[in-house]
Amino acid sequence: MNDNLTLHPDGRTTLTMQRRLPHPPAKVWRAITQSQHLAHWFPAQVTIDGDRITYGFGPDGRITENNPPHAFAHTWGEDELRWELHPDGPGTLLTFTHTFTDRHGAASFASGWHTCIMALLATLDERPFHAPAGTARLHEDYIAILGLDPVTADDHTTRAERQLTRPAEHVWQTLGGPDATVGAPPPAPFTAAGLQAGPVTRAETDKLLEYDTAGGSVRWELTAGTGHGARLIITHTGDPAAAAWRRRIEELAADLAG
Repeated sequence: MNDNLTLHPDGRTTLTMQRRLPHPPAKVWRAITQSQHLAHWFPAQVTIDGDRITYGFGPDGRITENNPPHAFAHTWGEDELRWELHPDGPGTLLTFTHTFTDRHGAASFASGWHTCIMALLATLDERPFHAPAGTARLHEDYIAILGLDPVTADDHTTRAERQLTRPAEHVWQTLGGPDATVGAPPPAPFTAAGLQAGPVTRAETDKLLEYDTAGGSVRWELTAGTGHGARLIITHTGDPAAAAWRRRIEELAADLAG
């Protein structure tokens, strides 16, 4: 398994995944390009009509390369997907790339594609496939594998963005959000080590919590994310504390994945 990310100058990101499959390229090619074979492993109904491709959900795409049995590339809305097949003894070296704009969603994309490729292999082997349990843990593993640091900071502001594995209402409960009261100190899970938290200034259930600090403010946001989980965005102004927020986010992610 060889998975990595490439960040491009235009801000887009490419996820690259390599797998060795013990089946010849011609057989793998049929499995990734023909609707009747895709139905056995891809998690949506794929229809190919000329250079148009539809996926059963989300935007349609267009085939941009079709060079059997070597390269098959197509768009999915603004995203780009590419499958390359190279002979590898009696089998195939598969190189899959997914190019997208949402870098913070990369772990969700990677865990989803990893599961898809496992299902593809099962289909090629002509055996049943059962999706693995613990997909939240797989997501967290990919955070580490891909080196997704959620925190950026300058002299005045720390900003953290992290894709989570649970929906917003679950995260809000885990953080103690129902106990948040404007004018009172924030529930402890909304703070970080060494932070002197002032009173809550705004709270919106399952969405938002803000409070003052000695030198600025902290804002927690839960928004729509990639997959089934919420996207967490934390903005801390006035007293950057990148290391403390990095630790706090890792603790929260571990709690949600447990």
